Amino acid sequence: MKSNRTLNFTLSVYVLLVFVFVFAPIFFSVIFSFNSQRFPTIPLGNFSTEWYVKILNDPDIWQAALNSLIVSSSTAVIATILGFCTAYSDYRYNFKFKGPYLALILLPPTIPLIIMALAMLAWLSKIGMSGQLWSIILAHSVLCAPFAMAVIRLRLNQMDPDLESAAWNLGGTEWATMRHVIIPFCKPSIISALCLSAAVSFDEFAVSWFVSGLNKTLPVMILEIVQGNIDPQVNAIGSFVFLISMTLVILAQVFFLSRQMKGT
Repeated sequence: MKSNRTLNFTLSVYVLLVFVFVFAPIFFSVIFSFNSQRFPTIPLGNFSTEWYVKILNDPDIWQAALNSLIVSSSTAVIATILGFCTAYSDYRYNFKFKGPYLALILLPPTIPLIIMALAMLAWLSKIGMSGQLWSIILAHSVLCAPFAMAVIRLRLNQMDPDLESAAWNLGGTEWATMRHVIIPFCKPSIISALCLSAAVSFDEFAVSWFVSGLNKTLPVMILEIVQGNIDPQVNAIGSFVFLISMTLVILAQVFFLSRQMKGT
């Protein structure tokens, strides 16, 4: 009993330290975004929304935000479709070289982003698509599809394998079974995959910086501002990006866990 308490205490401290390590920089970034002083100092200066007003009046920031929304939403749809098809083919079929096939599907997140970015830039330049919004969407879809596949595959693991057979025995075609059985069963994970893919795409900057050309996204805009000088606008833009990303991640978790908690 005592050893269990010690273990629980140790795990609690560990989780707390991880949260502090991850969220402390973000917390201070949000705090400094309301600081009237140009440079981040402690004690803080007066409370001010000057940096938020400045970014709201900057047309380049609005264009970057629009680009980020277009890229992340388009990427979410494409990556989720690819992830669903891959997850279902893994669940439903056994075929030769299935192992290498799945390994290739899950490979992109394991590749360093700089290497992935250079490879994408070389390939997209070869086919004449570099420097367009579609080039970012295509690159992000490759990065996000494995995450969508993993989320949907976990949901398919919970499905009774007899459900499909029952639908077929009742006269349902494969497409009807997919539309009325498989997709409704996977709906929470599909929504979760959409949110998670959108969050990953919205945050990504390395690949976007290489292939975007003049079509900057918000993370690329932050990178360019930081490279130029120390500008408090970065904290304000970063707070906005963090809010959007955290909302998407929380929604993904809520939808994914909703059915599990209901036991269906």
